[in-house]
Amino acid sequence: MFDISSVQLDWQGLDLKLETGLMARQADGAVVVSLGDTSVLCTVTAARDADKNLDFFPLSVHYIEKAYAAGKIPGGFFKREGRPAEIEILNSRLIDRPMRPLFHKDFKNETQIICTVISYDGENDPAICAMIGASAAATISGLPFLGPIACARVGYTDGDYILNPTKEELKDSELDLVVAGTREGVLMVESEAHELPEEIMLGAVQFGFNEFQPVIKKIIELAEKSAKPSWDLVSPEKPSFIKDMKKFAVPELETSYKIKEKKKRNDSLNEIRGKIIEKFSENDEDINVVSDAIKGLEKEIVRASILKTGKRIDGRDLDTVRAIDVRVDLFSSSHGSALFTRGETQAFVTTTLGTSSDEQMLDTLDGDLKEKFLLHYNFPPFSVNEVGRIGSTGRREVGHGKLAWRSINPILSKVKDFPYTLRVVSEITESNGSSSMATVCGASLALMDAGVPLEKSVAGVAMGLIKEKDNFVVLTDILGDEDHLGDMDFKVAGTKSGITALQMDIKVDGITEEIMKDALTKALNARKHILSEMDKVVSGPRKMTKPNAPKIFTIKIDKSKIREVIGSGGKVIKDICEKSGAKVEIDDDGIVTVFSAKSSDGEIARGMINDIVAEPEVGKIYSGKVVKTTDFGAFVNFMGSRDGLVHISQLKNERVEKTTDVVNEGDEVKVKVIGVDDRGKVKLSIKDV
Repeated sequence: MFDISSVQLDWQGLDLKLETGLMARQADGAVVVSLGDTSVLCTVTAARDADKNLDFFPLSVHYIEKAYAAGKIPGGFFKREGRPAEIEILNSRLIDRPMRPLFHKDFKNETQIICTVISYDGENDPAICAMIGASAAATISGLPFLGPIACARVGYTDGDYILNPTKEELKDSELDLVVAGTREGVLMVESEAHELPEEIMLGAVQFGFNEFQPVIKKIIELAEKSAKPSWDLVSPEKPSFIKDMKKFAVPELETSYKIKEKKKRNDSLNEIRGKIIEKFSENDEDINVVSDAIKGLEKEIVRASILKTGKRIDGRDLDTVRAIDVRVDLFSSSHGSALFTRGETQAFVTTTLGTSSDEQMLDTLDGDLKEKFLLHYNFPPFSVNEVGRIGSTGRREVGHGKLAWRSINPILSKVKDFPYTLRVVSEITESNGSSSMATVCGASLALMDAGVPLEKSVAGVAMGLIKEKDNFVVLTDILGDEDHLGDMDFKVAGTKSGITALQMDIKVDGITEEIMKDALTKALNARKHILSEMDKVVSGPRKMTKPNAPKIFTIKIDKSKIREVIGSGGKVIKDICEKSGAKVEIDDDGIVTVFSAKSSDGEIARGMINDIVAEPEVGKIYSGKVVKTTDFGAFVNFMGSRDGLVHISQLKNERVEKTTDVVNEGDEVKVKVIGVDDRGKVKLSIKDV
């Protein structure tokens, strides 16, 4: 019934197993990958017929975490998995990025990769299993996939690299890096680092590359046992008019690419493209062929020009960063704001301060987590002069936002005693290359403008690559067209001291250590230049938050006083909030956090809390109010909710017959503390005042 094939590898002490033939047998390729007790089912399925009118490869990748994998029932009303969580979107992109370039360029059949986490042991990363499994499933499927690829996660602690660190090991690691590639070279890098130097980052990439080579061998071994017949792939023949079209189009396109301004250049290119299509197309099929040919010509023109002249589309040399403009504190209602412009890329970034109740709750396989630093990236269509749909956040926006988050988080995690929840929002108002790195710069500026005590500014830059055989050039601060027509998108963010985030995507078979080293060196020089421009405007955080920003302060009280501050059924703490207008939160350690829109409201709440938790001092005089009279004296509320007894003998110097002859309920009086008994009851005196 089952034709099961499997391979196993002792991967630096971890048991890695790849198995096919037991589950999902109707998919074109299906592999279950297990690392320790974490298992992921990975499937690849493709449509039998291609849509000839498509000018792109319709690949979709879905990484799905099932709660049952960790022995959990999902939270929420419906008690089933809903729309993809952020981690699922990010891991889907992680798988997509190195695999997409390896499908044959003429393969246009709709293809779907689904990676389902079916077992999770709480230690080993299912994302690594998913990427290895997706590669293995594609390799055995018979599809025109020019892999396989493999990947590894790399940590760095006490000067040593760690292969596939566990969740616990990552907590102490200075680096969290994922690298993927083929036998020939690296295709993708994604990382977060704690200001590590370039040589350590490069060493981590090479370490991961070397360590996943045995995995590639095992995937090939599995394919030798179980691969399906290869699909027939017929590459379309070039029409006879292509030569004539090239003679007509090249001079026109070269003229347009000499226009430095993006919008004018695009308008000119669109006009020329229309002329070429009209002249050489007789039907819809010709239109697609001509359009593809135009793209190829544009790629040749731009790449050849850069390699030959060392000059870019906008006239810059290979290493120059575009002109930078930095502005902060743009709008009075924002707690922090910045407008960062680099050439024709612009990000408007704001920081909003909130309380612990604004923290984001995350329902994950590792349990319920809280996040107090949020960074949201938005890319509206007007930023590239387009009309587009406005709807839910796209995968690209989630990915770019997380890259910026990783760039800032290592510096922000060092901030102590700043109790705010932080939400940073980046609105891309103009885009022509590397809006995610503009977001990093803008976020750093907006956080400092809000008074967040960052020790250092953070900046980012995107590097590109043009590679023809052994000839290559690395481009600093790439344009959108250079990203589209080039071979690499290499983004580096960090401080003057080191790298905090690195992301790399390669469109060719892989790049060498020499190219990566060159790109990192040039990125460091560019980053230092950008940071110097930022520091001219904002060299450090504001000393205080803005007047319109909410105020937060904390009070440490004895744990024995927590019940008194909360009161029966929360009565006391509710009363404090109502009377002061502030919001009060208290944790099990006795940390009271007071949050208020105005300083005066916070001070009222602070005073009320201090009155409750403060201990009366013998010999000190307090103002109080008579709350009850008895035959033996009067009870006076003199310190928050604390009452004390004024014995009838302590009302006046002479003998008093009745308590009400001296005081009545509601009277405002001055009292002196004359003692506290073993049970904590306070003795007061009016006559001693």
